Amino acid sequence: MYHSIYDFKDFYNSPMGGVVKHVLRQKIRSYWDNVKGLRVVGIGYTQPYLDLFAGEAERCICINPAEHGSYPWPEAAQNLSVLAEETELPIETNSVDRVLLVHSLEFAELPKSNLQEIFRILKSNGRLIVLAPNRRGLWSRAEWAPFGHGTPYSGDQLRFLLRDNLFVYERSCTALYVPPFRWNIVRRSFEYFEAAMPYILPRIGGLHIVEVSKQVYSGTAIAADSKVIIRARPVTAPISTSVQVSRKSS
Repeated sequence: MYHSIYDFKDFYNSPMGGVVKHVLRQKIRSYWDNVKGLRVVGIGYTQPYLDLFAGEAERCICINPAEHGSYPWPEAAQNLSVLAEETELPIETNSVDRVLLVHSLEFAELPKSNLQEIFRILKSNGRLIVLAPNRRGLWSRAEWAPFGHGTPYSGDQLRFLLRDNLFVYERSCTALYVPPFRWNIVRRSFEYFEAAMPYILPRIGGLHIVEVSKQVYSGTAIAADSKVIIRARPVTAPISTSVQVSRKSS
């Protein structure tokens, strides 16, 4: 079981993990090609992907689940990583433009509560990208990789879960068609798999990538038995303009 953040780090530092990182970074960037001046939050294990936006966004914050642990990120600059419960994020309400959820939903004990908390921190018209293992894909069976742990989802299950938590569907795709085999020939052929397999076997991609938005049209009904939660209000501090985070190559 992937219990420690260092298990994720070791995977992404492996040759096959490097291929996965390359493929998913391209997909994520194709969805969010311009985040200039926006606030971006990564939840789960998003260190391999957040640096796509670090030199462009107004700020990037990495939130690691308490059960997995954390380490300073980025390595060569002011720490922007924090350890927190995913059901009680230390972020102001309606203060975030983009949320990236990777290696999170499949491990969540309370996925609905996690999504409700993300809905709280997002601004109106804010966007959320969710990456989750595909129940039909080979990667959900690869126990040596993080995608082989936790609860995989079908495409419909994931969309219904997001819809039930008030998110509006925008677009989606399936990615990671390269087989989860740690052979050199497979790694060298990953571009072929990613280009051809969506047309041959479109449903076997290893991951679902779903983008949804927060659209606030009216007040949301609150159940009569709902508890009122009083929480401290976090204050967003300015980041010094002298801190520079270089964008790593894809």
